[in-house]
Amino acid sequence: MLLTVEGAATRLEGPLLFLRRTLDVGLYDAVEVRGSDGATRLGRIAAIDEQFMTIEVLESTDGLSLEGTVVRFRGEPLTFGLGPGILGRVFNGVGQVIDGGPPVAAHRTVPIEGLPMNPVARALPRDFIETGISTLDLMNSLVRGQKLPLFSGGGLPHDRLAVEIASHARLRNMPRQDGHTTAADDFVIVFAGIGVPYDSAEYFRRSLEQGGALERTALFLNLASDSSTQRLLTPRFALSAAEYLAFTCGKHVLVILTDMTNYCEALREVSSSKGEIPSRKGFPGYMYSDLATLFERAGCLRTGAGTLTQLSILTMPADDIGHPIPDLTGYITEGQIVLSRDLDRRGIYPPVNVLPSLSRLMKDGTGGKYTHPDHPALASQLYAAYARAAQARVLASVVGEEGLAETDRKYLRFGTAFEQTLASQTEARTLEQSMALGWTLLAGLPKTELTRLSDTQIAAHIEVPG
Repeated sequence: MLLTVEGAATRLEGPLLFLRRTLDVGLYDAVEVRGSDGATRLGRIAAIDEQFMTIEVLESTDGLSLEGTVVRFRGEPLTFGLGPGILGRVFNGVGQVIDGGPPVAAHRTVPIEGLPMNPVARALPRDFIETGISTLDLMNSLVRGQKLPLFSGGGLPHDRLAVEIASHARLRNMPRQDGHTTAADDFVIVFAGIGVPYDSAEYFRRSLEQGGALERTALFLNLASDSSTQRLLTPRFALSAAEYLAFTCGKHVLVILTDMTNYCEALREVSSSKGEIPSRKGFPGYMYSDLATLFERAGCLRTGAGTLTQLSILTMPADDIGHPIPDLTGYITEGQIVLSRDLDRRGIYPPVNVLPSLSRLMKDGTGGKYTHPDHPALASQLYAAYARAAQARVLASVVGEEGLAETDRKYLRFGTAFEQTLASQTEARTLEQSMALGWTLLAGLPKTELTRLSDTQIAAHIEVPG
């Protein structure tokens, strides 16, 4: 039963409406705010004490005044009506269809905050997801059920990379519980653009549609012009859709969230409007736990067939990896992929810097039946060789290339070839194609330097018989 309050509004500040508390209501309960202009706006209770409550208005507050404002309390949290028909559809930041089609037929209504996943019921993330990007698949593999962030910087091509991963990511013939292999339609994408400009939103929509990936994607678009309070809910609506597809429909879901920096900036803005005490760089002290409520919704269950994998993209302010946003994100997630401005300036795409990048669950998803048994050793040897090439570059900057030993000059050539042939790519590659490039690159190094490979692996992939 809806409860209605009129004349209790005391202050309106941006997207926040402050009321005197006259009812017994719960935190995060959904409300409807109707102004004197007759328009009804969706909102939720963001803060509450004995005397006052704060309402986050999720739509424009233009035309809303204190006099004549009526607030109706639903007595339940914000929910999202979901069904299999969400695939191929485009939604705004609060789950409303914006592609001109009919509403989605709801088979189930779920709270957007999600249901906590019992740690005992979690299964260890395993099995490889092929993204088509060599530096990810070969060097920092993404595993289904993992939460892996991508640290970018302003102006770097992370939007293009996100679209290409959404278009080309696939599973590699994984058996289901019934013994059959995983069908192509068992792998789906949930893509959320958070606080993105209009042209970026259109780029996401157009690229996914033209590439044929939109039919297996649920696309959520929150524009930079939308309310900051709406920005806080966009990943929650997207993850609710992903949880439904994964744990109710049994699908393997890859969630791509971009840009989480916009989310954190909105969190800081709303926190400041509430008058909360700020922490580092003005962000609220609870930002760590708030981000954890989003990232920890990834995983896989022992009793379920589906999985939920997260690839969250954030831009590091001033390229500072120690900034609170990437710093806290790195504590919660299982590794990081780092984009390099230097590689981007040299025309390397995608500009993934493999040395500071890390996938902590790579060992659990590679070397088994879904990749190649020599994959982990090859990745380790390539990493070691590229790290040695970076050292040789530093030494060459001091003594000159002519002053280097012959082995160091070979590492210099290896580093350049690694960036230009393996790291740089214009189209998607299979894992086998990426591995073939890796073996070819290692063939240019002395055999005595290949300490991460066995004699059998060297003979099979590098040495030519006879």
